[in-house]
Amino acid sequence: MAMLRNNHRPSLGARYSLLAGFLMLAACLGYGQAVNSCLDCHSGMEGKLQVTPDKFSQDIHGQKGLTCTSCHGGDASSYDPAEAMNRNKGWKGKIDRKLIPQLCGSCHSNPALMRTYDPSLRTDQLDQYHTSVHGKRLASGDSKVAVCIDCHSVHDIRPPSDPRSTVNPVNVAKTCSRCHSDADYMRSYGIPTNQFANYNSSVHHDALAVRGDLSAPTCTTCHGNHGAVPPGVDKVQKSTHSKAFADKGLPGCVVCHTNHGIHKPSDAMLSTGPGGVCMRCHAPGDHCDRARANILNNLTTLDESVNGADLALRRAEAAGMEVSEARLNQDQARDALTKARVTIHSFHADLVNQDIQAGLKIAAANKKAGDDAMVERNHRRIGLGVCLIAIGFMLVGLWLYIRKLES
Repeated sequence: MAMLRNNHRPSLGARYSLLAGFLMLAACLGYGQAVNSCLDCHSGMEGKLQVTPDKFSQDIHGQKGLTCTSCHGGDASSYDPAEAMNRNKGWKGKIDRKLIPQLCGSCHSNPALMRTYDPSLRTDQLDQYHTSVHGKRLASGDSKVAVCIDCHSVHDIRPPSDPRSTVNPVNVAKTCSRCHSDADYMRSYGIPTNQFANYNSSVHHDALAVRGDLSAPTCTTCHGNHGAVPPGVDKVQKSTHSKAFADKGLPGCVVCHTNHGIHKPSDAMLSTGPGGVCMRCHAPGDHCDRARANILNNLTTLDESVNGADLALRRAEAAGMEVSEARLNQDQARDALTKARVTIHSFHADLVNQDIQAGLKIAAANKKAGDDAMVERNHRRIGLGVCLIAIGFMLVGLWLYIRKLES
């Protein structure tokens, strides 16, 4: 202190001593890096057992403050294996595949807990998984089917918005293909393994992977994600048209879509104008015509809502505002529109409207995010204007004061 009061510069050795003292104090107060014996050991291992700090630092769980013990239990603060892997401290070790969905669901199915991390995350994934083919086969004892870690990875899980994520739209097909393109792995299920190769030659893959259209269909668009089910014509088969087609010997799909000269389907097929197909069989004003009009009107409303949200978000982005989360959520609104258009084949207006209402809710929230961003931008401009005016007055006052002093 005497040196500082006398304005003497501390020596190099003294400065190093001060720095060391501050670091020791920070460590004592808990500001140092936390001990993680799990990462310290596993970073030196090889193969699947290797988990480096760099790898885990890119994991969304690690970024949110969770550690190895959050899933595996134990005591990561101890380097004594007997303590670190103590069953009395909740040590689970390697998680059995059959238990992984329930383990993930212990957090992801808890709305109160997930709200503290990300209020936008759904918490019904585990319930959906139980209804899927994967979930049902797992429950029956088939441990080969996909569980959470097969799609999302394990220690380097990234959010779907990250282009490196295994469940980012551009990577979903490749992720599914790891099992579904493996002929040996899939042999016991008796299903084709050429889906990925066929998809790579489709217009959907071209739109998604080549043109970067994230709203283009991929595996989960038709099959679902957590609630994955086999595709089929079940919606048509459960509709009133199924019996009508069967009674008249008509070949289902081609009645509306034709066969070889298939045009891209559009909402106009539900209209009474050019391109409309419903009124080829139905009479104006009958029950089905009224349902057709209701479905078309609601589809148009959702389509306009999605476009309106897109416009609001583009306007906000052009103004330099941050709306990336809402922009990502627009994919969910488009998915709802796509699902509604698929559900049309059930010819039940209430089922179609369920998907439409879900999409309208998402699109409305995204549009509000864009509009709110523009309101904030305007507030900032007003604030900037007020500040500039105040500064102008201050400069004028200062200039007058200087003039007064000079006179």
